[in-house]
Amino acid sequence: MLKLVNTLIILFLMAPLVAVIGSSITTSNFPTFPPEGATLKWYARVLNEPAFTDAMLRSLALGLASASIAGLLGTLAAVGLTRLRGRTQQSLTTVILSPILLPTVVLGLALLIFYNRIGLQGTFAGLVAAHVLLTTPFVVRLAMASLSDFDISMEEAARNLGAGPVRAFVQITLPQILPGVIAGVIFAFILSFDELVVTLFLAGPEMQTLPIRIYTFLEYQSEPTISAVASIIILIWMALGLPLYARLTGAKKGPSA
Repeated sequence: MLKLVNTLIILFLMAPLVAVIGSSITTSNFPTFPPEGATLKWYARVLNEPAFTDAMLRSLALGLASASIAGLLGTLAAVGLTRLRGRTQQSLTTVILSPILLPTVVLGLALLIFYNRIGLQGTFAGLVAAHVLLTTPFVVRLAMASLSDFDISMEEAARNLGAGPVRAFVQITLPQILPGVIAGVIFAFILSFDELVVTLFLAGPEMQTLPIRIYTFLEYQSEPTISAVASIIILIWMALGLPLYARLTGAKKGPSA
């Protein structure tokens, strides 16, 4: 019964992905599943269209930059928060996690007004800062979950043996919480890559990311080109992202000695 339930859950989760990939090879001019025939012309159109390739590269750069900064800030914030107690910890945690509670439309409008005053509207730096604001809380939560099982006495022992605070953190604390940190960084990258609403407020005409490009394309056309774009992302993630996540978080372990 457990195997049957797990199989049904996997099929339920995989069905939309199969439908998207299947509709990307259809010979019709509309996304259809099951596909009517098989062709790769929609993939060729994506790869030969600078609007899509440039937007994809920009989204990758934005996601990598945002996830890296959010990983650093979120990890340091999580370590600091776990060292606090009482109302101080609760108050600071609420402030740091507050971007999660705000609707993205409200946050996007607020950032738009603020960016117009400081000159960051339509810039790559402005998009990175906005995405860091959106993704850092998730890194904080995942890192704090890892720190909940960390024995602080190990770090204190390292400090007593002469290690400085930075060395004790890098050699003792960080390896213990690394799975949570990596999971947070990967999650931050996915959120940044997929973010539409806030980016739509802040991106200029020359700063269109892939979600914005897909959104504007669907306003006027309905071709399997979009299915091909989504399929490329799915296949890249399945080929690179999942094995990397499994390896770095220890989900994929070799035989014990």
